[in-house]
Amino acid sequence: MAHRAKKIVIITEKLILPGVAQIIERCGGTGYTVVAAGGKGRRNLRPADRLGIVDEFTNVKVEVITSSEAVANRIADEVAAQYFADYSGITYMEDVEVLRPRKFAKDPEA
Repeated sequence: MAHRAKKIVIITEKLILPGVAQIIERCGGTGYTVVAAGGKGRRNLRPADRLGIVDEFTNVKVEVITSSEAVANRIADEVAAQYFADYSGITYMEDVEVLRPRKFAKDPEA
């Protein structure tokens, strides 16, 4: 049976990934997935495989699923407050359905 959850997606510079990961964990996230990201936006084209560019200057997409909308909002707010004035990035949230909802709760008995 599927259960409702919240997914927060953060697309930003790989350089700040360690700090973003700390925020996720501090705010109650139980885990995250990171993949290389590229695309076109207000600042033109950013290929995911920027050959010849220092790896830290590439973009990443970080996905976090949580059983709590409050946790998702805290993560989004803290990442934006800490980094988005100085680094490029966007954040958005989606309603998702998951199996095994205990995997996405800080307290696995919840």
